[in-house]
Amino acid sequence: MALKSSNKIDTNVYEIEVTVTPEVFTDACKSAFLKQRKSIQIPGFRKGKATQGMIEKVYGEAAFYEEALEIVYPEAVSKAIEEAGIRSVDSPYDLEVPVMSKAEGVEMKMKVTVYPEVKLGEYKGLKAAMLPTEATDEDVDAEIDTMRDRNARLISVEDRAAQMGDTAEIDFEGFVDGVAFEGGKGENYPLELGSGSFIPGFEEQVAGHSAGDEFDVNVTFPDEYAPELAGKDAVFKCKIHEIKTKELPALDDEFVKDVSEFDTLDELKADIKKQLSEKKEEEAKKDFENQLIEQVVDNMECEVPECMYDHRTDEMINEYSYRLQMQGMDLNTYLSYLGQDMETFKASFRTSAENQVKASIALEAIVEAEKIESSEDEIEAEIKKLAEQYQMEADQIKNAVSLQQLESDIKTRKAVELIVNSAVKE
Repeated sequence: MALKSSNKIDTNVYEIEVTVTPEVFTDACKSAFLKQRKSIQIPGFRKGKATQGMIEKVYGEAAFYEEALEIVYPEAVSKAIEEAGIRSVDSPYDLEVPVMSKAEGVEMKMKVTVYPEVKLGEYKGLKAAMLPTEATDEDVDAEIDTMRDRNARLISVEDRAAQMGDTAEIDFEGFVDGVAFEGGKGENYPLELGSGSFIPGFEEQVAGHSAGDEFDVNVTFPDEYAPELAGKDAVFKCKIHEIKTKELPALDDEFVKDVSEFDTLDELKADIKKQLSEKKEEEAKKDFENQLIEQVVDNMECEVPECMYDHRTDEMINEYSYRLQMQGMDLNTYLSYLGQDMETFKASFRTSAENQVKASIALEAIVEAEKIESSEDEIEAEIKKLAEQYQMEADQIKNAVSLQQLESDIKTRKAVELIVNSAVKE
């Protein structure tokens, strides 16, 4: 097996020719026979007992060629790509096999999408604005309001109609063109008015009605909703059973003792301000870093293959699906709750995927330009950090993660530090 030729035919595309020797292909045909023989029956032989020669005599010499090609293809192509010195970012395509026989071996021609060429622009001495890092009194008050809201109790309201902010316990059933649709019915559903959990316009029309009222809510489904309902007008038959409003706890030292480890409101406020300031500082650093990386990406010249964006999008969806599984929910069920189809959901990841791919390409180019390396001590420190984070032994981490990926992560982090440390804060 060897590379016959390798030629660049377009931006990020090479055409390669790969050969497989007659001996290797003949052995692959034998392996294909051994794999399939139990399911092959020819006249005069019990099932699975016919020899390779007899089967090829009946069905032709090419009887096992297709299976044999599948056997030799992965290693032959992998070696050829390595020999060509190119870095494939997708599966080869447009496969042609002009020659395939035991006598002549195999000749294959295919196209390979490769990692893009990069021309870096400026990446040192860049300028970016740093967000405020000190929490304000307004930030602290907002956090305390959130704590009060979390600890509020719901009390029934009987002397007025529902208002935004109330929780209305309702029955509802939705109809499109007079026909009830699947998933559009609920009973005794506690709907917080103003939460935005229902279709736009729904909650506003519940407000103003009192307990016992029966009424219609008229809405139009958003264009990005599930295809069978997107853009359609709907009528929901509703009934309010009960209206509840939040009663916030008094903001005093007793409340502080109930919800925290502190004794006084001043102590709680001081702690919240400290934590919020630390969080804002981290956010400001990350925002500063992101601004700089965005500039680096804008300054570079690079035509990124679409398949790299596609792969990253798929990875992000798989990661999201895995997190949902950890919460006991599958992706399809989640999408039905959102009223989205997979294509719409996938499209929502596209921009982020493109940004991540471009940033990764830029940072890798900087690693190469600056000849950034990772030391054994740095790798060991990273393994130790991961071991502590996941409460595992260092050897378990080494078996669970790719050391090559760890090295890459360390180099990338150093490239980011180089960009940030040379930058100027505006």
